[in-house]
Amino acid sequence: MKKLILIRHAKSCWNAITDDLSRPLSKRGVSDAHLVSHELMGHLPSKVIVWTSPAKRAKETAVIFCQNLEINVDCIIQNDEIYTFVRSELTKAIKSCKNEHDTLILFGHNDAITKFVNKFGSETYEKVPTSGVVVINFDTDDWGAIEQGVTELTIFPRDLKQK
Repeated sequence: MKKLILIRHAKSCWNAITDDLSRPLSKRGVSDAHLVSHELMGHLPSKVIVWTSPAKRAKETAVIFCQNLEINVDCIIQNDEIYTFVRSELTKAIKSCKNEHDTLILFGHNDAITKFVNKFGSETYEKVPTSGVVVINFDTDDWGAIEQGVTELTIFPRDLKQK
């Protein structure tokens, strides 16, 4: 069984005059990342691998989540292949994960995340929101063979704010 935890980076700050890779999180992004990561506690196996896009907003989101989930931030792996907005490129990167890892946490970008979730998960969404988490289980021991999975859990900031 392979478990994929897709996390769209938190809301970025569009006021920053910078290139796309260097755009930081907004205050709301930081707040939402804390809110959602606390809700994710208790839903993780003890052993995970963590990948992040090289974009500053994705790396900052990964650090917030890992700190709150008590995952050593030194274990975050920057994977340049997931700095993509295209589902097929994201799929290729995920399928390249080493099979010794049963759970992959991935911090990436839309549209790739939403389109991946809608193709490979059992539920569809108009858009996975910033700081949104979607957990998909695949009944295989081979990342390269993942096909249709089962959406186990979603955590979206708006749902937590309605409580």
